[in-house]
Amino acid sequence: MRKKIVAGNWKMHGSLQQNAVLLEQLLNGMAGLDCELVVCPPYPYLPQVAGLLAGSQAKFGAQNLSEHHSGAYTGEVSASMLVDLGCRYVLVGHSERRALYGESDSVVAAKFEAAHKAGLVPVLCLGETLAEREAGATDSVVLAQLQAVIDRVGVAALSSAVLAYEPVWAIGTGLTASPEQAQQVHAVLRSRVAELDSVVAAGLPILYGGSVKPQNAAELFAQPDIDGGLIGGASLVAGDFLAICRAVV
Repeated sequence: MRKKIVAGNWKMHGSLQQNAVLLEQLLNGMAGLDCELVVCPPYPYLPQVAGLLAGSQAKFGAQNLSEHHSGAYTGEVSASMLVDLGCRYVLVGHSERRALYGESDSVVAAKFEAAHKAGLVPVLCLGETLAEREAGATDSVVLAQLQAVIDRVGVAALSSAVLAYEPVWAIGTGLTASPEQAQQVHAVLRSRVAELDSVVAAGLPILYGGSVKPQNAAELFAQPDIDGGLIGGASLVAGDFLAICRAVV
């Protein structure tokens, strides 16, 4: 059975006080969850989150990392630094990193490799824009993004990774891919991995990210190839985030 994961991407939100309240509420409501709960705060809050989650079943991760191990890269954070802080996961290739900061498929693949070599679990984000979907290019776009990583590190590296399909047109817009639309893309991704290694494909968690809410989570997560969610805004509201976690089947 594939691991079920619900990861919260806090983006550039939070404060020490807000984080403490949110995590206390999450920890108090975690009993009986049938998934691995992960939070991904901004870099400055990683030590605080590590301390507050210590001894709990919840995990935490970072929102980004450098492709470089060390060197003269002012402002960057390496995989080994994240490991030092106790991170388990790291987002790689989030659509905002690709769109706002120009991260190409090759850069994302290098970041995936850096995370993998350091023992982190990369959460590889894949997705198409609205224009690409309307042009019928969804499959080719996400498969090219996936292939760049496979070409660099090999399909076996996906056995210790997570994929996250996040249609760019459904992030922060209130729009959501229908369960059928999301399932179709998830199935395409799993099929491509299965062509190379059926065992890796069978165990690979593929999350859906794109305006997931308590109201639509159960229907999305009921799809055969959707193994949880990468949650944005709803992860900042404890009640909503926990409700989404409880929708995992």
